[in-house]
Amino acid sequence: MGFTGVKYIGNKVIFSVWAPEKEEMILHIVHPQEQFYKMQKDSLGYFSIGLDRLAEPYRYFYRPDGKTDYPDPASSFQPKGVHGPSETFDQHFSWTDNEWRGLIIDDVILYELHVGTFTPEGTFEAIIPRLDELKELGITAIELMPVAQFPGSRNWGYDGVYIYAVQNSYGGPLGLKKLVDACHSKGMAVFLDVVYNHLGPEGNYLSQYGPYFTETYKVPWGNGINYDGDWSDEVKEFFTNNAIYWFEQFHIDGLRLDAIHTIYDHSAKNFFTVLDEKRKQAQARLGRQLYLIAESDLNDPITIKETSVGGYGFDAQWLDDFHHALCVLLDKNGKERYEDFGQTYQIAKAFKEGFVLSGEYVKFRKRKYGASSVGYAGNKFVAFTQNHDQVGNNAGSKRLISSVGLKKQKLAAAAVLLSPYIPMLFMGEEYGETNPFYYFTDHNDPGLNEAVLKGRIKEFEKFNGGDDRPPAPHEVSTFQNSKLNWDTRASGNNYKMLLWYKSLIHLRACNRSMQSFDKENIFANIPEEKVLVLYRRDSEALHHSLMVFNFSDETKDIVLPAYASIWSCMLNSNADTDQTVAFCSKIFSAGTSLELQPETFLLFSAVSSRVN
Repeated sequence: MGFTGVKYIGNKVIFSVWAPEKEEMILHIVHPQEQFYKMQKDSLGYFSIGLDRLAEPYRYFYRPDGKTDYPDPASSFQPKGVHGPSETFDQHFSWTDNEWRGLIIDDVILYELHVGTFTPEGTFEAIIPRLDELKELGITAIELMPVAQFPGSRNWGYDGVYIYAVQNSYGGPLGLKKLVDACHSKGMAVFLDVVYNHLGPEGNYLSQYGPYFTETYKVPWGNGINYDGDWSDEVKEFFTNNAIYWFEQFHIDGLRLDAIHTIYDHSAKNFFTVLDEKRKQAQARLGRQLYLIAESDLNDPITIKETSVGGYGFDAQWLDDFHHALCVLLDKNGKERYEDFGQTYQIAKAFKEGFVLSGEYVKFRKRKYGASSVGYAGNKFVAFTQNHDQVGNNAGSKRLISSVGLKKQKLAAAAVLLSPYIPMLFMGEEYGETNPFYYFTDHNDPGLNEAVLKGRIKEFEKFNGGDDRPPAPHEVSTFQNSKLNWDTRASGNNYKMLLWYKSLIHLRACNRSMQSFDKENIFANIPEEKVLVLYRRDSEALHHSLMVFNFSDETKDIVLPAYASIWSCMLNSNADTDQTVAFCSKIFSAGTSLELQPETFLLFSAVSSRVN
């Protein structure tokens, strides 16, 4: 296999690009001095040439068949955007994280953020001063939405077209390295969202070089990526090597792969097997844990099975069913999006099993759907009540608190952070941010901007009678209105919410039963509709907890179960406290009848041994 991109070897800069069906390739240097070089082609279709290393970087294009200038498909930096020249980047960096060995998956508490809207500046380096606040909250890992170069300066990142180039408006590759190094210095891991199922429409010149796409498979964004057709070996290399690039050159700890159900590969050795092999080799070489997390629409445990037994080899996958089951209980409008959810037994099943839809007939899909995830440990799943999709793609792009209010968001936070899964927060939820998170773009083509807007309007017509018309994604105000308002976290209900999240994360860290990922040690009871009682214990059955949820807007009565003879109430979501951890310390005997206030969560810890 050859390589595509730029390498520094000694006093030489080696340029290489794959274009197997082209007869000629010209390297067009535009800086520091315009020059043209004919490149040499090998038997696999890689064109290459070596130039002298200079004090300043080269800016360059390639000319397939000597005709038109295009940026490097494997460019590491696009300082002038997706249509401008590529720029060579020396990957050397003075890392200070030599002792960093990563986190074990059980200690991961993820915090998904969008670089452009997380701070007023919208850059990697602007995130660094905020890390201490995230660490104090209890976050152990940030997850960056995609940073591969996309058109313009504002985008969710899923329209990226140069998967090796770090977005110029965020601070480029140097800025990302500074952020990762800073995170590691504080004991925090960095996960990165990557997109290997499609590329965006603007600046996507891969087809000018080779057969990167195929008409055999269709995805929502056009033709599928050619992972199993003619010439697909090198296509697979291009994308799987990108994962190793992030691990090696940027010290990224884990990758979250977007919508893997739209990656089609029927090869004997498919994309997922190749990726897993390379990941494990890099893991041994680098001496630290490297994670792969999937977003999958399959509800199939194949995603988290080892590749050696026919699985895809992911360490964990996003658990959408947990979100759907919980949020439809909390939000009366949730049925519009998730018509198959809304019953209390479903959130109980989400806690106990993982997948809620596991082979039943599903109205939304008009067929039976899913398979059981019973028997798979909780650390194979990532649970959340908010993420970029669930906020940005609902009517009005409202955050959960704007739809259900403070009390119900407290319930949602307790469900996620005290679940037997890897918890993930979406930026701002920890203090009840109310600014929306709209879908935004910055395309140069007015026709494309109009098409995107029409598509969004059509998508939202079915919600609320079409009253929630989304703002134009290309307007600057849409992006600006999506930025976090950090100043609000220090006072009022925002501060109380922040304390609530800190309390939950603290309890998760110090309570053995809450640290357990063993779903077999969870027992659920539904005394009334919209009331859920969960008993949890650790694997040694030494630590016992009771979680009580009243999702309704009515007062409910429950009887404390006899899993223990005496229970201590440790946390009450209705307690109005300014304490860092809102311990209640009230003692109750088993069999005591309790009156549950509407929209309330209670957490109990066993004081004495079990009754039976």
